[in-house]
Amino acid sequence: MNDRQRELARHALGLPNKKNTSYRNHFCAGVDHFDYADWEVMVSQGYAIKRTVPYCGGDDMFHLTLSGALLARNPKEHLSREDTAQMRKLGA
Repeated sequence: MNDRQRELARHALGLPNKKNTSYRNHFCAGVDHFDYADWEVMVSQGYAIKRTVPYCGGDDMFHLTLSGALLARNPKEHLSREDTAQMRKLGA
């Protein structure tokens, strides 16, 4: 995961914040979005998954896998229990 991808992953997790804990795990982008290619690379590396959902206007919704989220956080940051449980269901 390069620096730009890590920045996108942190944004998807809602980091940084005052509690140093993630509170979401999603990023919506279409093929014409500036960040789409970086998310596609993260999917190919196993750091994220991609789904098409109706509430994104036909765009794709990206979610970090547990391995991707662990790479994105800083040493004193944590993943919420809810996010971690969901990531475990995603695999990787």
